[in-house]
Amino acid sequence: MARAGITVDRLVAAAAELADEVGFEKVSLSALARRFGVKDASLYSHVRNLQDLRTRLALLAGGEMIDRIAAAVAGRAGKEALAAFAGAYREYALTHPGRYAATQIRLDPALVTDAPAMRRTAEITYGMLRAYGLEEPDLTDAVRLLRSTFHGYCALEAGGGFNASRDVGRSWDRVVDALHTALTHWPHDDHSDGSEHD
Repeated sequence: MARAGITVDRLVAAAAELADEVGFEKVSLSALARRFGVKDASLYSHVRNLQDLRTRLALLAGGEMIDRIAAAVAGRAGKEALAAFAGAYREYALTHPGRYAATQIRLDPALVTDAPAMRRTAEITYGMLRAYGLEEPDLTDAVRLLRSTFHGYCALEAGGGFNASRDVGRSWDRVVDALHTALTHWPHDDHSDGSEHD
């Protein structure tokens, strides 16, 4: 690919494709330079370093993921919204493993606060959970439950960690049923500790 036409957006998009092909941890500036047919140094006019590239990739992937989740939950509430949210989450994680891995890295809190995709993620997630009558600090606890359950299940599924004959899709549906029950009968915490949203 010719040097002409490299932009930050094209570079990050190429990094996202590469992450899905070879894994997020194997994304490097050298690999991207080879993909564009340029020397490594040429990329430093677009990104500061590998960490900058990975942060941009995380924000891109986070935006893609929440767009799919938002489309899935639109017009739904309660268990229907939860199932749609969970399904879109799982589909993205399994279809785009490298991009999904990027969404799990720790970002500078200032970037998270300023990033539209991150704000939208919080709005949609907390909005769905408020339909269950949850307020802080229960909201933060519920978000942590959903995130850890979804991430753990998807990581195990992607890694071939489920060996029983039971269909993993059916088990997923039962997990969502169980989460709905837990959210509906949430043990409210009346002692706020000033928790911040995750």
